[in-house]
Amino acid sequence: MSERMSNAPVYYALAQAHFNPVAAMSKYVDQIQDRLRREGYPLFEPQQVTHLVVVGPDKVQQAEPQIMHSVSWLITRSDRTAGFILAPSAITYHTTHYDTHNEFIPELLRGLAIVHEAATLDHVSRLGLRYLDAVLPRDGERVEQYLVGGLHGVEFKAQPLYRLTESVFRTEIGPLVPIGTLVARVHRMTAPLGFPPDMQPSGLMINPKFEVKEPRAHAVIDTDHFGEGRMPIDMDKLGEQLLSLHATIKSVFRATTTDHARGAWA
Repeated sequence: MSERMSNAPVYYALAQAHFNPVAAMSKYVDQIQDRLRREGYPLFEPQQVTHLVVVGPDKVQQAEPQIMHSVSWLITRSDRTAGFILAPSAITYHTTHYDTHNEFIPELLRGLAIVHEAATLDHVSRLGLRYLDAVLPRDGERVEQYLVGGLHGVEFKAQPLYRLTESVFRTEIGPLVPIGTLVARVHRMTAPLGFPPDMQPSGLMINPKFEVKEPRAHAVIDTDHFGEGRMPIDMDKLGEQLLSLHATIKSVFRATTTDHARGAWA
């Protein structure tokens, strides 16, 4: 996916850096937002997310679920094609109008550098990239023509409603963290094109060419590659780490898709 495809299947992508928690992040948000505003991200939307947490039982009383709240801030382009999600311990760059990694990866580093300038971070603890690719066969074609044989699933005389294939790999990456984790999933269904429950494009508009609102046979290739460990705040080295993560994603993309698929997207 490093070369630009004229009909690229990426309909949502994110790059994320986790860093040491900054409990007082709300104190720095105004400064971070103003810098990103001047970099072309003028929209600003605080958001509060509610979580239901089940606490384990102790010796005195029975466990009861607890409601927890977390705050994050959406800092987005005016056309809502891309933006940042800032949290007290992470920054995410996400887009619904992906072009190439040459434009995508530097934006995360730009946002991280601005957060570091404001809050003086100590280290990055996790770097990751995740892509959603839409396999939308053309008229007269089938999903099977786009996916390699091992991903076609079980076939028998019944109507398939949903299929999921998942593979997890240990990868060799660098230069800051030697080992990574790659999770490659392929979802197949007849439905509108959607998103996994844990990956919603908050604040962004979907690219019109991927607005599939009627049920349609399709697949989603969901590729998540990340590395964890204590990484210094060195933008050049962090950039190399992200490029290494991306190179492996490109390889698994080729291992997942057929020549026919890549020809259709070229």
